[in-house]
Amino acid sequence: MEPVRPDPPAAALDSMAAARAVLETLGAAGVAHLVLSPGSRSAPLAYAAAEAEAAGLLTVHVRIDERDAGFTALGLSLASGAPVAVATTSGTAVGELLPAVMEANHAAVPLILLSADRPAELHGTGANQTTDQAGLFGTHVRGAVVVPAGRDPRAPVRQSAAAALAAPRGPVQINLEFRDPLAPEPGAPMRIPVRPAPAATAARAEPSVPAPEGAERRRTVVLAGHDAGGVAARFAEAHGLPLLAEPSSNARSGPNAIGPYRLLIGTFARAAQPIERVVVFGRPTLSRPVARLLGDATVPAALYAPEPVAWFEPGRRRERVVADLGELSAFAGAAPDGWLAAWREAAAAADGVIAAELDTARAPTGPGLARAVWAAGAGPLVIGSSNAVRDADLWADPAAATAERRVFANRGLAGIDGTLATAAGISIASRERTTVLVGDVTLLHDVGGLHLGAGETEPELDVVVLNDAGGAIFSTLEHGAVEAGGAYGDAVERFFATPHAVDLSALATAYGLAYAEVRTTAELAAALAAPAGAARRVIDVKMPRGDVRGRTRRIAEAVERAIGG
Repeated sequence: MEPVRPDPPAAALDSMAAARAVLETLGAAGVAHLVLSPGSRSAPLAYAAAEAEAAGLLTVHVRIDERDAGFTALGLSLASGAPVAVATTSGTAVGELLPAVMEANHAAVPLILLSADRPAELHGTGANQTTDQAGLFGTHVRGAVVVPAGRDPRAPVRQSAAAALAAPRGPVQINLEFRDPLAPEPGAPMRIPVRPAPAATAARAEPSVPAPEGAERRRTVVLAGHDAGGVAARFAEAHGLPLLAEPSSNARSGPNAIGPYRLLIGTFARAAQPIERVVVFGRPTLSRPVARLLGDATVPAALYAPEPVAWFEPGRRRERVVADLGELSAFAGAAPDGWLAAWREAAAAADGVIAAELDTARAPTGPGLARAVWAAGAGPLVIGSSNAVRDADLWADPAAATAERRVFANRGLAGIDGTLATAAGISIASRERTTVLVGDVTLLHDVGGLHLGAGETEPELDVVVLNDAGGAIFSTLEHGAVEAGGAYGDAVERFFATPHAVDLSALATAYGLAYAEVRTTAELAAALAAPAGAARRVIDVKMPRGDVRGRTRRIAEAVERAIGG
């Protein structure tokens, strides 16, 4: 995206005055949190932030790693629903925000990126930490603007904040050129801004789901993907339809939710009375059975999208896009007699098969861990990518969930980066103890997200680690068959599984977290039930990795036999 470059100002504003104007304008737009990474060129923002925080107008969080600063801001925004600002100095510091910006783009999270820059006269001269950072994020931001040194930033900041909150919401970049001096006069008293009158905000009403009176009987399923929300569950219940809900849909609860649905889709698709229609809420991302169902041109599908969304371009998906729940109700119809009961019976049989398979394990398993974590606690739950979220999708019990518990996952681009920092932001914004379920590789990828500077707000966080000394997700894909074939076995293990021998207890100690090691299901239950003795702790669940592919295959085959597929 080409950044907007305003005309130079007629009367120059010094850098401190400009930074104060930026933060005052963002405060009026609803920004209550700023994540700041240290730097020299961004110093005016730091001093202005100190003033705003002293006045109670802003909460500032300091992170030394800009990548984790970006994901912390992402978590703060996810939990609060409000725009969050993140400020960096110039140069490579700005580029470190890109992973979080990409996730925020596809997940529709309003981040406001304040990238400090050298003034125009220093560009192209070889000045230290000077590069072309304006417009660096391209199509991943809703808008990009350059505020030249000396210019009043209020109008472009207001416009940028509005762009971040317009549908589909998302990140914006405000590139702020600052000219020396970059700090207040030594010895000058701190300027404390006056608290403005709070802006009125209207509560967002939940959409009303119409009753399907007189509707045609159709064998429809309701598919709730990431961030579908409670409307998906209410729709399924009103129409008597089975609800196939991913863990991060925040719809996986209630009487119509089918837990192990991904093992059942193929059987019901091939049955004498197959699936006739699919209604989609949110963004489905997790499994190949779902992708095959949505790709089946013989099964009409509708996607509920009452406003523009960030994760697909119009005309690029085959589903009929529907903005009105009445129209969606007519498309879905009402369930014929026995349709929901058939799914419930099949789900009960599948649960029994999974339980029998996992009961034979001598140590905790991924699906068993996900099920236990899902059922433990009432605060926010953050689920990492790769096997963690798929294990939850397989066996997280809808009956153990409540509609009030919020489940988060970075499914915009489904990366493992920034998961711990995102969880920290969620805990801080929600002011609740938060559980994060991750694999060991995910933890190692973002171990810097555990770092907190002295005096920083400490999140209440239980980091539950599925620790199988490497990455098992690839063994469940075609790479597992390649490894079993022999010739590429060592290559698959080294290049995909990335085995390691990192001592997580030492990492926990280094970052000031309590640590508990778990090797049995009894120890797991005790660790999850124990009251936390520290604000943050690591629960290290050690388990073997070698049989993940085989167990996955055995479960799928046994379920097919159990439900008569």
